[in-house]
Amino acid sequence: MSFHVLTAELIQECNTFQKGRTGLEQYRVEILASGEEALSKRRHAVAEIKGFMDVAEAEGWRVTHALSATATPGPIVTAEAFAHLAGMITDAAQAAGKLDGVLLALHGAMVAEGVEDPEGELLTRLRAILGPDVPIAVTLDLHTNTTPEMAAGANVIVSFKTYPHVDPVETAVHAAQALKVMMAGRAQGRTLRLAVPMLDEANSGRSDVLPTMEFYDRARRYETEPGIMAVSVNAGFSDADIYHCGPSVLVSYDASLNGAEARAEAIALDLGTAIWEARHSCANRFLTVEQACQAVRDFRADRPGPLVIADFSDNPGSGAYGDATNLLAGLLGLGLRDAAFGPLIDPGAAAELQRHRVGETVTLAIGGKADPRYGGGPITVTGEIRHLSAEGVLVGDGPVIGGITFRFGPTAVLRVNGIDVLIVTERGQAYDLQQFKAFGITPEACTVLGLKSQQHFRAAFEPIAAAVIVCDCGGLATPDYSKRRYEKVRRPIWPLDEMPEGFRPILPARG
Repeated sequence: MSFHVLTAELIQECNTFQKGRTGLEQYRVEILASGEEALSKRRHAVAEIKGFMDVAEAEGWRVTHALSATATPGPIVTAEAFAHLAGMITDAAQAAGKLDGVLLALHGAMVAEGVEDPEGELLTRLRAILGPDVPIAVTLDLHTNTTPEMAAGANVIVSFKTYPHVDPVETAVHAAQALKVMMAGRAQGRTLRLAVPMLDEANSGRSDVLPTMEFYDRARRYETEPGIMAVSVNAGFSDADIYHCGPSVLVSYDASLNGAEARAEAIALDLGTAIWEARHSCANRFLTVEQACQAVRDFRADRPGPLVIADFSDNPGSGAYGDATNLLAGLLGLGLRDAAFGPLIDPGAAAELQRHRVGETVTLAIGGKADPRYGGGPITVTGEIRHLSAEGVLVGDGPVIGGITFRFGPTAVLRVNGIDVLIVTERGQAYDLQQFKAFGITPEACTVLGLKSQQHFRAAFEPIAAAVIVCDCGGLATPDYSKRRYEKVRRPIWPLDEMPEGFRPILPARG
C-alpha cells in the first residue's frame, strides 16, 4: 500500500550556559534546506534522512520532505529561528493534504528563547494540525532531555544506541519500520517515559564501556518482545539548565496488545533503576592539565600512532566555546615535535591569518576570547603558517560524518613550538580524520594529538591512536557540575542533592 509521509530533520542541542544565541546563520553552516535540495545533500550521508528514505523508497511511499536543518551545539536558539524552522515543518504538514504518517529526526536537547522544550512544542503543534490518529515516529540523539510532551506527541520514539553516534541510519530505519506497521493498522504506538533524577548518566551514554553499553544491549533484547516497538536509554544533556534535564528511559509499545503497557512499565523501571544504581561508575579518568602534560612526558608508545588527548571540557559538541587555551598552553611548553591540536575556534585569529601567506611567521593572540573564566584566556604565540583555507570545506569519510560536507569557515594551521594548531571560524568538534587531513595535517603521523572533543573522536581517532587520555581543562563543559550554576532543573537531583536512602526511580502517575 502506498502511503504519504511527511519527513523532516531539525537537530541541535543547546548549552544554556553559553553566551550568545544560535540563529539561522548557524544552521546554514551545516545545512538549512528543504525538499529535493535537502534530499540531494543528505540522501547518501550518515544521516537520519537516509534511513527514512531507504524504507520509503523500498515501500513505495510518497514523501514530502519539509526540512533538513542541523547546527553544531551551541547557545540557545533565537525565538525567530525556532519560529522559522518549526513553521517550515508545520506549514508543510498543513499544505501536504492527506498524510498517513510523519517521520521526524530531532535531537531532543534544543532550547529556544521562551521555549524550554522546542521538540515537545513542535510535536504539540503537529498534533493540533494532524489530529490524534496520524502516527508520528521520532528519532532522537541519546543525549536528549526528554519531556512528557515529547512522549505524548510521538507514538514511537527511537534514540541512538551508540556514542560515538554511528547508528543514525539504523535508528531511522527502526523508526520508519515502526511507522509502517502503524500506518498499516497493525499497531497503536504509544510512548512511556521514565525520568531518572540525575544530571547525567555516569558515562554520558558511552556505548564502548561497561555498565553503560550493557544498558543498550538490554534495550535491544527487550525490543524483540511482542508489543515492544522501541526501547531507548537516554543519557541526558547536563549542559542544559532546564527543568527536565537528565537521563530517561522511553519505551514505545503497542497499546492494542493486552499486557504491553504493563510490560513497558516493567522495562522502564528495570533500566531506570540500573542507570541510578550505576551512578558512581564513570569510566573516564579526568586529568588536570598538569597531569595530562606529565602523562605526555612519561608516555612510551607500545604501538604506532599518536597519544590522543581529549580536551573534554572544551568540547564544542557539548556547546563549549572550543577556544580554551589551558591545555594548549601546557603542551606548548613541552618542546614537542610533529604534534597537532584543534580545532581551536577563534574567528578573529583565523581572519588575521588569512591576511598573510603560507610560510610567513606571525605573532598573534589565539583562543580564550569567548569567556576566559572557562579554560583560560588568550595566549600570544609566534608561529609559521602551514596552511590556509578561505572556506574550510571538507567531506567527512569516517563513521560519524561520512559523506557529510562540513565547513569550518576561514581556517589556518599555525605551527607553534612543534604543534600544528588548527584554527577555525565555525563551531565544530573533532570527529573525523578529514578535519585535519584536509588542511595538511596527517593525524596518524603525529606524536601527540590534542582534540576538542569528549567521545565522538573515538570512532575515527582511537583506531589510529597509541593511547588515549582525557583532560578537564576547566572549560564550559566540565564534568565538575559545581562550576555551573543550575537554577531551573528540577530538585532534588543527583549529584547536586543528597537523595533519600534506598531511593529508586519511579514511573510518573498515569494521566
